[in-house]
Amino acid sequence: MKNGHAEQSNILKTNGTNEEVLLEDVTALIKKLGLERDGKDASKELPEKFKEIQVEIKEISSTGDGLGFQIDSDSDQVYVVPFSAPGDIVTARPHKHFDKEKYSMADFISVTTPSPHRDASLVKCPYFASCSGCQFQMLPYDFQLQHKKSIVEKAYKNFSNLPADLIPTIGDTVGSPLQYGYRTKLTPHFDGPPDARRSDGRHGIKRNFKEVPPIGFMKKGTRNTIDIEDCPIGTDAVRAGNKRERKRVADTISSYHKGATLLLREDTTRIAKPSYDVEKETDSDAVVEDRGEYIHRKTCITDPNAKSTEYIDDFQFVNPAGSFFQNNNSILPIFTQYIREHILPSTPEHTITHLIDAYSGSGLFTITLSALFKSSLGIDISAGSIESATENARLNKLPESSTRFIAADAAKLFASIKSPAKETVVMIDPPRKGCDESFLRQLVQYGPARVVYVSCNVHTQARDIGVLVGGMMGVDGGFGKSEGCYEIESLRGFDFFPQTGHVEGVAVLRKKEMHVQKDDGCETKEAQNGEA
Repeated sequence: MKNGHAEQSNILKTNGTNEEVLLEDVTALIKKLGLERDGKDASKELPEKFKEIQVEIKEISSTGDGLGFQIDSDSDQVYVVPFSAPGDIVTARPHKHFDKEKYSMADFISVTTPSPHRDASLVKCPYFASCSGCQFQMLPYDFQLQHKKSIVEKAYKNFSNLPADLIPTIGDTVGSPLQYGYRTKLTPHFDGPPDARRSDGRHGIKRNFKEVPPIGFMKKGTRNTIDIEDCPIGTDAVRAGNKRERKRVADTISSYHKGATLLLREDTTRIAKPSYDVEKETDSDAVVEDRGEYIHRKTCITDPNAKSTEYIDDFQFVNPAGSFFQNNNSILPIFTQYIREHILPSTPEHTITHLIDAYSGSGLFTITLSALFKSSLGIDISAGSIESATENARLNKLPESSTRFIAADAAKLFASIKSPAKETVVMIDPPRKGCDESFLRQLVQYGPARVVYVSCNVHTQARDIGVLVGGMMGVDGGFGKSEGCYEIESLRGFDFFPQTGHVEGVAVLRKKEMHVQKDDGCETKEAQNGEA
């Protein structure tokens, strides 16, 4: 993320990194509480590193960590403490001070006085408050959803560079049907032998493990791997696969000479209920779910080159097990239905009949939205993704005449598009670092009637939406150079990862209307905003 799109751009002003997001939250908290102490050297008053202090937590940052101040100190230094909640008084151990930025990173040690929001009975994992995977297991789910709404609000306030009147009220975050047991993919890992060196490969040295290393995930705030025997946010099939893989590694550890990452990916077989005989089931780890007319038999794939199958309602998706696909299947039917309901204008007289899915991947949106359009085109720079998407379209019996996929050069993504812009909606679901300047320039110049932007990083999403709504320097999208072409119709978060600080953002944009105004016998075009 530090090498994001803003590094090479004069238009994109942020990379949406944790450091940038955290600094905005820290600065806003100090200002909100009136604790600015300009001109004083706070570094002289900071506690020694690794010395335990008492911190009162005021709020949770958009990064998922608590923000608070040292008790019995008039310093305006903010302490960033993971696994804490507003109202907590915690014992924390600062390990890194940022004097100029006015915050310190600290380890969570214990709770001295619990917040009224904290409920220890909600925690379902023995590794919580050590493992870096989850931040919110001690918080009620309604509280988590409210916090994630605030993440979206702050993202657009801090990173869109838009005035408040151009940002609509953020919708409530849509919750996940499953708050545990939802992750269909986990990738635990183990490090190399303790005596391993970077130069081993160059010198032909092979180190051996003296014992089975910890197999799991990073300890919060460190580069150390902690042993995770079970992960309750994984699906039952993935958790069974984790136990099996841990045993396999332990049994064959002598064959390893360096660390490795394990793949645990859920695979679903849909079977007509009359055809399934539970007494003939040969896999004791198989998880069987009753889905009405069908049985969903779920197992865990550990080979990255094998193919995994998922169902979203009646849509089937087959992908290489190691490739990217959304990891919370329980929310995908709700999520794709929401996109279907918002991809087109609510007015029946609209003329939009074409879909362009600009980061199509293996075809999730192109395929689930195809029935709404005369033509659907998925575009991706990855030939492998296009191959998977084309096969998924075939599996879902979509005609090639109306649903197709092409691999395109990133600099010329819209070059082969034939559909008129005023009859087209563009779907965007980029990686965490968002869209680059070249893509946004192409999008503005093409000028589709609508844009739906899905993102796993609402901060880079807000940055990119700010360009589309506020204007792109030197680019004319039909309203004059550097003028904005779109307005935001709606903004909302979806909770794909309960118990964590992550939120998926969905922004719906519509092209501004142009009307003709007569002035002294001359006709002039003026942009006209639609009603929000």
